[in-house]
Amino acid sequence: MLVTSAAHRDARPREEAPPSADGLTVGRAAALVGVSVKTLHHWDAIGLVRPSGRTWAGHRVYSGDDVARMHRVLVYRELGFPLAEIGRILDDPDADERDHLRRQRAQLVERIDRLRKMLDAVDRMLEASGRGMRLTPEEQVEIFGADWRPAWVEEAEERWGDSAQWAQYAERAAAMSPQDWRDVKAETDALHADLAAACRAGVAPGSAAANALAERHRALMSRYFDCTHAMHACIARGYVREPGFADYYDAFAPGLTVWLRDVIFANAAAHGVDPQTAAWE
Repeated sequence: MLVTSAAHRDARPREEAPPSADGLTVGRAAALVGVSVKTLHHWDAIGLVRPSGRTWAGHRVYSGDDVARMHRVLVYRELGFPLAEIGRILDDPDADERDHLRRQRAQLVERIDRLRKMLDAVDRMLEASGRGMRLTPEEQVEIFGADWRPAWVEEAEERWGDSAQWAQYAERAAAMSPQDWRDVKAETDALHADLAAACRAGVAPGSAAANALAERHRALMSRYFDCTHAMHACIARGYVREPGFADYYDAFAPGLTVWLRDVIFANAAAHGVDPQTAAWE
């Protein structure tokens, strides 16, 4: 029995020998480097990493050098190189791998810096989203007037709460004191009075006086979020389209809503923005 068992052990296929005897099968190689068998088959098909060894039975296997090439491919792939470029780098005898890696490292540093800034922005958004306006409903009515409805803040958050501009508003609003809001209200009242007076006087959109008023209006919007000229044009379109806004502005002067839209449009055009096609950006 011992002799028979020994004979069976000696007669077992070479495929079952330790991996170092003839190389690694595709399954073993895939498990070793942490990719799928399908991935290795694809790399083989495109000539990126081909098994260079053979077993006694003629089966193709991966040698130690092949596995080392796989790891290099994985490094370059993780750095963002396309497979075709990886193949050129690995196969070009004149290619300077260190130079490629140095350039890729510089790009990674820039990417890390951008991601850190994005993370900081997200953290600020998370913090700000839980704060918003710190005024009580009573303070809101006292500052903004008897026609003010505190529910408007909640309605605005439901509508725009997922936007970056709302996050800016929430962050800035949370830092404002009741006196800061009183100052904003006074600034708003003064602007509305000047807009109404200019509309009644027939100030032409595109004139220096009208453009100055448009910039004051945009600056007021920028107290809450960074308002570009394109965004300003989008806001002006909304004033005319939504009855609530039209009623609000026309209460200061008949026709003020349309006039204000035209003033904002002309000012946006003077800054290189097509107000008809302007996008929220």
